[in-house]
Amino acid sequence: MIFQGTKLPGVFQIDIEPHTDERGFFARSWCRKEFEEHGLNANLVQCSISYNTRRGTLRGMHFQTQPYAEVKIVRCTRGSIYDVVLDLRPSSDTYKNWVAIVLTAENRRMVYIPEGCAHGFLTLEDKTEVFYQMSEFYHAESTRGVRWSDPAFGISWPGKVEVISERDGAYPDFE
Repeated sequence: MIFQGTKLPGVFQIDIEPHTDERGFFARSWCRKEFEEHGLNANLVQCSISYNTRRGTLRGMHFQTQPYAEVKIVRCTRGSIYDVVLDLRPSSDTYKNWVAIVLTAENRRMVYIPEGCAHGFLTLEDKTEVFYQMSEFYHAESTRGVRWSDPAFGISWPGKVEVISERDGAYPDFE
């Protein structure tokens, strides 16, 4: 796997290294040893799938608070998404900054999201599926979010939001 840091400390774009032959290719998409060698949390306890019927579906910006803060590894397995990570770690030099990575079924790219960062995405195609691996179990009482359009962050989305949950659209201003 190829780990590429982003402008947000601890956030990584991860690409597979396919080994090809006449059948196609084979590649690792997870290796505890490689994650640990990069100083990343390799303790995964739960996986989830998000299926999104329509292009323009926005999910986010979500995170879990302590004591259930979580690392996420996100990959798009069908379709494509504009994936956004927002740094909400007050002690970070990049506090309130964000980074976006386009994840597609074709590029097989993943993003590693450390504790203290919010995550969300906008689907770029109909029938898009997203696969999540998490370091912590879901705890409803620790689930939080910030509004995708909050001017405190200035996230630039590449298209119109067509579908969003009532909860995701109603988070109050961050400031």
